[in-house]
Amino acid sequence: MCSRRWEWSLTLEILLLPHLFLATSIQGPTKYAIPGGNVSLQISNLPKNHRSLIWFYTADQKIVEWESGDPKYFDTKFKDRAMLDLNSGTLHICKVQKEDSSTYLLRVQKDTEDEDEWKIPLVVLDPVPKPVIKVNKTEKVNSCHLLLSCVIQDQPVNYTWYWESGSFPKQLQNSVLEEVHTPQNYSKSYTCQVSNPVSSQNSTIKFTSSCVLAFSSGVAWMATWPVIMVTTLLNLLWT
Repeated sequence: MCSRRWEWSLTLEILLLPHLFLATSIQGPTKYAIPGGNVSLQISNLPKNHRSLIWFYTADQKIVEWESGDPKYFDTKFKDRAMLDLNSGTLHICKVQKEDSSTYLLRVQKDTEDEDEWKIPLVVLDPVPKPVIKVNKTEKVNSCHLLLSCVIQDQPVNYTWYWESGSFPKQLQNSVLEEVHTPQNYSKSYTCQVSNPVSSQNSTIKFTSSCVLAFSSGVAWMATWPVIMVTTLLNLLWT
């Protein structure tokens, strides 16, 4: 009996096997947008012979559905902000919000009853702010040690440092840059560029000599003030 039951079970699995592959899932590239902007979620080619399509915000929350006639928009936060292009299957969303970040799902049913699914991640990011370069310098005999800091808080960003001859090697590209100047060998400028997939900003500092900074609105003066204060106190003591 066990053997016969096993044979029936195997036969049933073989009969059902083709139906296990009716749904094809395709992962699309990540889309990026800024709050208040517009974004279009699209696939490369909509199957010509399709009988219905549905866009999902989450696995169980529909945005719009089409089977025949006009699309049906569901009562969600997208109701007045989403528009479906029936020719391409593209979902247009206007006035994007940060809360709209999600992995969207397009489900298309063909005339053959097969289903295709596309997953398209959407990430809504704030534009990066203009960075401020913090300068900490230590002056030694015939050299000036620099610690340049360019940190953006609470945002995932990429850092790229440039000097007057071009960009630094990849291994030096982070929020902090260390350099040593000598009177004979120093860069007259440094630029910190911060970027994310939707925007980029940069600030530049300049040197008039190996250890003297030119005035710049994008610089936080770190080590200069203590030197001035000590010098002022010494002058007062001698007067």
